[in-house]
Amino acid sequence: MLTIGHLASATGTKVETIRFYEKTNLLPAPARTEGNYRSYTVAHLNRLSFIRRARDLGFSLEQVRELLALADDRSRSCSAIDAIAREHRFEVERKIRDLQALKAELDNLIDQCSCGTVAECRIIEALSPAT
Repeated sequence: MLTIGHLASATGTKVETIRFYEKTNLLPAPARTEGNYRSYTVAHLNRLSFIRRARDLGFSLEQVRELLALADDRSRSCSAIDAIAREHRFEVERKIRDLQALKAELDNLIDQCSCGTVAECRIIEALSPAT
């Protein structure tokens, strides 16, 4: 049996986050000790580790919830899981494209800077509202 502190330490998760996962039913509520302390099992540790890894990969809480529901039925086809992963990858690729466009725009602004005075700074000019 694990305390919430041990579970937090073992998974690198904040105690408040574990409580949030319990409140939102991503993590089942643990049994309680006679002193009313939470008492976690290895199953909680494994499930929380799954959640943490999925979150580290950028899956949304709703996607994690779907993945957990699918993972709980070991006999199902994994096509639904594949679809979630593909959708997430598409979103990651979109964000990468957006970030690359942002980088190009910043590069352009920086390249225009002549390092003169603030009064002639192209970066400040570009950030200021048009008048």
